[in-house]
Amino acid sequence: VLSTPDIPLEAATHHENIPLSFAQQRIWFLEQLEPGNLFYNIPSAIRLTGELDEAALQQSVNEIVRRHEALRTVFTAEGGTPQQHILAELAIPLPIEDLQNLPTAEREARARQQITEEVQRPFDLTTGPLLRIRLLKLGLDDHIAILTMHHIISDGWSMNLFVHELATLYQAFTANQPSPLPDLPLQYADFAHWQQQWLRGDVRQQQLAYWQAQLQDRPLMLDLPT
Repeated sequence: VLSTPDIPLEAATHHENIPLSFAQQRIWFLEQLEPGNLFYNIPSAIRLTGELDEAALQQSVNEIVRRHEALRTVFTAEGGTPQQHILAELAIPLPIEDLQNLPTAEREARARQQITEEVQRPFDLTTGPLLRIRLLKLGLDDHIAILTMHHIISDGWSMNLFVHELATLYQAFTANQPSPLPDLPLQYADFAHWQQQWLRGDVRQQQLAYWQAQLQDRPLMLDLPT
């Protein structure tokens, strides 16, 4: 059982050597074993019905990227140790493919093909961006937005938050209103720093000792068919 942390979670002073969270370290390690793998691509295809303001959509995406440092983070290594590097600015393009002139059946098939191809495009953790959005135009009032993120900067809960903020910002920007969302007091890098500070020393040794005791009599190899 983990002891209750007595280190407060607060905004850290960001510097060049920002540590990864333990979850990010696992994903980064697997990326080194098989660079460019697609295991951790998180896709989402959103059907948009009605008149669409493409400029407001792109503005909304980039406002979310500005708000959330994790979305403009890349991952480098110094002496074999991974670290986060938060880009000061990052503009996400919105490529648009117009499928309106295709027959209906071919249009839908082409859209499915584009979604599959987009999901299967790898990310480069060292250069980024680790977020992509693409718009398919099937009609004047029918669009599909393809959103893909790498799991090292996102998860299922985060994707839901992204879509919620996107809807909120889009509504404001199409009405020529400023963002109604306040800036965030804490960022994911602050959590990663807090986690590394907490889970070390006696707490870390406690965890290691527990799992070493639990696993000491376990077989070294699983006899599973390949």
